[in-house]
Amino acid sequence: MKLSLFLHMERVSADDSQEKLYEEMMTLCEIADKGGLHTIWTGEHHGMNFTIAPNPFINLVDIANRTQHVRLGTGTIIAPFTHPVRLAGEAAMTDLVTKGRLELGIARGAYSYEYERLMPGMTAWEAGQRMRELIPAVQALWQGDYAHQGEFWSFPSTTSAPQPKQPPPIWVAARDPNSHEFAVKNGCNVQVTPLHQGEEEITRLISCFKAACQEYSPEKPLKIMLLQHGYIAENEADAQLAAEQLNRFYNYFGAWFKNERPVEQGLIKPLSEEEIANNSYYTVEGMRNNLTIGNVDQVVARLKNYEAMGYDEYALWIDSGMTFERKKASLERFIQHVVPEFH
Repeated sequence: MKLSLFLHMERVSADDSQEKLYEEMMTLCEIADKGGLHTIWTGEHHGMNFTIAPNPFINLVDIANRTQHVRLGTGTIIAPFTHPVRLAGEAAMTDLVTKGRLELGIARGAYSYEYERLMPGMTAWEAGQRMRELIPAVQALWQGDYAHQGEFWSFPSTTSAPQPKQPPPIWVAARDPNSHEFAVKNGCNVQVTPLHQGEEEITRLISCFKAACQEYSPEKPLKIMLLQHGYIAENEADAQLAAEQLNRFYNYFGAWFKNERPVEQGLIKPLSEEEIANNSYYTVEGMRNNLTIGNVDQVVARLKNYEAMGYDEYALWIDSGMTFERKKASLERFIQHVVPEFH
């Protein structure tokens, strides 16, 4: 199983310097490259300091100039926010600039906050249908002249400019069985995240993927990646602190997802300690039990279990609201003590 890093520039306070936060993100990427991680993944989000990522291609090109070996993934492009011709060309150019290191992850998007601002009135169902139209169109544009007449986009004969030397691997963010089936039928790899949920959900997700592969027999072997929060701790007290911090992170994630709380200057209205304590959907105990939090031996054992399930890649999701120093320490322990177990 390959081990990778998933991260964004995240800003939790208006007092935090954007320049400093960006350089800290780049430092983590440089550590990941030197440490032999397989891919660095970063996504697309708009108007949210929670995840600052208006165009992942910009970040990936910068990361490419600061690294040597690590592959560079979009985790993920939000399908309904981009035109197929534009995405085909931007992805191909990024792959060209990064000398073939691009992995193209695509999703329907998750936050109604973003839908309201970029595609007012769009539902999650329509976003999913747009993704299903977008991906085959991008694949065709990479092959050469292609005309499209679809439900959401129409254009005369066009080719991707530039064209990739070899089409970058496409990854589809999938949760329900239909999404897995769509990915497999279109020759795409799959990204899954159980979020704060535990092994039952992790097992269900890979079962969907295996069922789709068995039913549709893809022409070439396809891969599945598990994206999950983790923290490699020095001791149990450190692990408990990480669980508390990730519980706070997920409370804010949930607040953004529900899209009911005021937002000012890209920052959501702070949650009170009472609100966090009373939210039974996210708990510190749940984070400690379900996420990859623990000492080296505990983390290795959990990841070996995921490998045995059949996962091809594990991406350590490092966004957490923690300080840069805590993120860096966890990542360095991950590289020094966990990565060698999977070479």
